[in-house]
Amino acid sequence: MRLVVVDDHRLLAEALAAALQVRGHRVLAVGCPTAAGPDLVAQRRPEVCLLGVARPGAPGAFAPVRRLRQERPEVAVVVLGPVDDLRGVANAFAAGAAGYVRSDERIEVVDRAIARARAGEVAVAVEVLQAAFDRLLHPVREPDDEALRLLGVLTRREIQVLARIAEGQDTQEIAVGMGIAPSTARTHVQRVLMKLGARTRLEAAAVADRTGLLAHLARE
Repeated sequence: MRLVVVDDHRLLAEALAAALQVRGHRVLAVGCPTAAGPDLVAQRRPEVCLLGVARPGAPGAFAPVRRLRQERPEVAVVVLGPVDDLRGVANAFAAGAAGYVRSDERIEVVDRAIARARAGEVAVAVEVLQAAFDRLLHPVREPDDEALRLLGVLTRREIQVLARIAEGQDTQEIAVGMGIAPSTARTHVQRVLMKLGARTRLEAAAVADRTGLLAHLARE
């Protein structure tokens, strides 16, 4: 099969190309970075473009895929990348990818994905689909932009105090639990309320829960 292989890391692209050549494929070009993919495809006209993406969640990560689908729709694009962030996998298919393979997958799995994509089928590993369905059935609440902003304005000590406020601890309990004086604990509580724009502890806990900050703290 005629292939173009691109990756943000040239050594990875060259290693993958060499392994595919051993398996009988014709690698027309090896490129770096992934943004070079559309131009290489236009010049060489492969059947499949393998595109390695190290950070599928980064802005514009799949812009080359979109461009390829617009300019060379006859070329199947198979993305190789991590699967820890399933939104990245979804974004790859939304951009027009024909397949998604884990970047550290065995070469025979990559080979099968190439064949399926060339045949017009969706090429994605079963475990990736299982993980996607698991995420849909058991969604993990992620902190929104406001939560990330709050994490930026609160000190580490204030974040610890907020977690205890959310557990319903009073000033004395916070002081004992953190090994600080009650007056210091009271000062921390006041600063947390001020930074959250909350008038009461209950309101502060509600803000933290609404923004997903509590879920983030639980994973820390």
